[in-house]
Amino acid sequence: METNTKSKTLWMAQTAILAALLLVMTFTPLGYLNIGPVSITFLTIPVVIGAIAVGPGSGAVLGAVFGLSSFFQAVQGNPFGAALLQINPVYTFILCIVPRVLIGLAAGYAFRALIRIDKTKVVSFGAAALIGALTNTVLFVGGLILLFGNSEYLRQFGTSPIAIIAALVTFNAAIEAVVCTFVGGAVAKAVDAAGRRRAKPAS
Repeated sequence: METNTKSKTLWMAQTAILAALLLVMTFTPLGYLNIGPVSITFLTIPVVIGAIAVGPGSGAVLGAVFGLSSFFQAVQGNPFGAALLQINPVYTFILCIVPRVLIGLAAGYAFRALIRIDKTKVVSFGAAALIGALTNTVLFVGGLILLFGNSEYLRQFGTSPIAIIAALVTFNAAIEAVVCTFVGGAVAKAVDAAGRRRAKPAS
C-alpha cells in the first residue's frame, strides 16, 4: 500500500513539474517560433517526455495542458488560432485538445511496445518521441482540413487538401520532428534512468 502511494505521488510530482515547464514554454519564446502563417512548436517535448518516462496517462494529461494553452492563445488573439475561433469556436477547441492528448497516448504506448523488441532501449526513446511529434503534425493538420477545409480562410492556403498540406506543413514539421526526437528522447531517457536509480533499493 505504501509503495503504491509513493508511486502515485511520484507520478503526480513528475507530471506537475512537466506541466509547469510546458506552461513556461507556452508564454515565453521557448515554446513557439512563428514565421508568417507557419508556427513551429516545441511544446511536444514535455508531452513526450512525460509519456515515455512517466507513462501514457501522464502524456495525455500533459497533452491536454498543451491543448488548453493553445486554445488560450487563440482566445488571446494568436492570428491563426483567432481566425479559426471566429469561424467555429467548438471546432477550434476540439482541434486544440484532441490531437495534443493523443500525442501523449501515442508516444507512451509506442514506447511500451518498442521496449519489448528493443531490449537495450537504444532506439525506443527517440522513436517514441518521433511518433509523438508526427502524431501532432498529422492529426492537427488532418483535423484542420476535416473541420475547416471548406472555410474561406483555409482555402487561401490552397484549393485542395494536398495544396493546404503543402502550404502549412513545410520545414516546420521537419524541425519539430528532429528536435522532439533528439531532445525529447534524450531527456526522457535521462528521466527514466533517474527514476530507476531512485526506485532501486539501497544495498
